[in-house]
Amino acid sequence: MNSTVTPANTSAQLTERLGQLPKPVLLFIAARVKTLGLSLTPVAAGTWLAAQSGGWSLPVMIAAMVAAAMIQIGTNLWNDAADGGRGTDGPNRLGPPRMTGLGLLDAELVRRAAIAAFGIAALFGLWLTMIGGWPVVVIGLVSLALGYFYSMGPHPLSHTALGEGLVVLFFGIVAVGGTVYLHGQPLSGAVLALGIITGLPAAAVLLINNHRDRDLDQIAGRKTLAIVIGQGATRGIYALFLVAALIGAVLFSTTGFQSALPFLPAGIVAVVLIASMLKTPVSYGLNRLIAGTVGFQVLLLAGIAFARAIGA
Repeated sequence: MNSTVTPANTSAQLTERLGQLPKPVLLFIAARVKTLGLSLTPVAAGTWLAAQSGGWSLPVMIAAMVAAAMIQIGTNLWNDAADGGRGTDGPNRLGPPRMTGLGLLDAELVRRAAIAAFGIAALFGLWLTMIGGWPVVVIGLVSLALGYFYSMGPHPLSHTALGEGLVVLFFGIVAVGGTVYLHGQPLSGAVLALGIITGLPAAAVLLINNHRDRDLDQIAGRKTLAIVIGQGATRGIYALFLVAALIGAVLFSTTGFQSALPFLPAGIVAVVLIASMLKTPVSYGLNRLIAGTVGFQVLLLAGIAFARAIGA
């Protein structure tokens, strides 16, 4: 159960196959767009809650989604360049391939792409600032700073056990609350609750990554939550994140048995994901849980919306 499994494809084979792709495609892979649901879902959740509270704006939703997605893409690219430069994400990495670590992209090129993504986020953020004022400036600057310091500086946040908590805060509470505020609706306890419900699956994704990469992270001197608490506890915390999010979503939106039925798909997915996490060794196989966990987050939001509609 605790043994590390080597990926099916050797690093040389992977590098050779990826090396045949043009640089824009490699940058696209490095951006890890498959996980963009983690930044888009909280904006969708905040927009839905704003609509429930009295009103919402399509341009605001689109601008917020673009800004959030670009911050996540910029962070992913910067992380690719930073960890590849340090040698952290080298050929023995079990996770999705990192272009800098495999020598397929120059770190400076990846950093420039990250800066471009942050720049796009800033442009859309400026427009949102005209709507929301100084609170939006604070949120934007802090988000951009975290995107940088997550991988850079003398003490990168990615090397600590704070990552999962920061994800719940910024990919959950701040993202949902900021979106509700931009739509001109009041902040309330419902915003906090929905932010936590949305943020827990996002934190679970990071926990999978840190659980999978624990061996190389330890060699690199990292002390992520997965390393600090050990393999068994990490699997338990992952299950706790999903169960807490599911229970929270049901309590948030249901008024009876009938309105709980929309959460059946999310519940089934949660059971499958937790069972897979418990039985899958630290290996390349953990990667398939990432997309499933992102899908679970989307199903939760859909369940909340349908449950509220039935209850109404």
